[in-house]
Amino acid sequence: MSDGTTNNSMDAIIRNLSTGPVETRDRADAGRPTRDEVEAAVKTLIAWTGDNPDREGLLDTPARVTRAYEELFGGYFESPIEALSRTFEEVGGYDDIVLLRDIPFVSHCEHHMLPFTGKAHVAYFPEGRVVGLSKLARVVEIYARRLQTQENLTAQIATTIDEVLQPRGVALLIEAEHSCMSLRGVQKHGVSTITTQFMGRFREEPADQERFLGLVRSR
Repeated sequence: MSDGTTNNSMDAIIRNLSTGPVETRDRADAGRPTRDEVEAAVKTLIAWTGDNPDREGLLDTPARVTRAYEELFGGYFESPIEALSRTFEEVGGYDDIVLLRDIPFVSHCEHHMLPFTGKAHVAYFPEGRVVGLSKLARVVEIYARRLQTQENLTAQIATTIDEVLQPRGVALLIEAEHSCMSLRGVQKHGVSTITTQFMGRFREEPADQERFLGLVRSR
């Protein structure tokens, strides 16, 4: 995740999102199937499973699934750049770690479209300005509500915070359980996947990295 190709890819993503949610929605809507087409596709999937999409209990399921998908994948129509756009310079000289721990999220694996759930721990060293704490959680939410791999989710969140806020360092740890592993395939329950991303001071100073990990683990 730290190679030049990945960084260039993340830079391109940020540039594409910098126009804001309205333009992002316009791009995503281009060529987007209609609601009727989506509901027809859900009806086809129901029939493929072996059930009858016309039976009473399933008549409204295609519409319900469509509405659920609008919510679950709403991150495609929001801008993480805008979420971080308002910052505050009146911090009383504070220049130490800002850490949000245990941010819950639900995302969906891009390989099987099954959910993976977990927590994100985000920290940064401010450079003269800070952002509202809820906005960091919002960035996690926006990227999580898209089809993802955990590795890509980790890189996107960390890179966006680094590029927009330009702090002295960014640290991110995500721990999650993937239902594509627990409900199918090897069917191993309770297995957690952990991914990390360190930038700036957190990458250059092992002591700061250890301090971040210690704060995340402390209860």
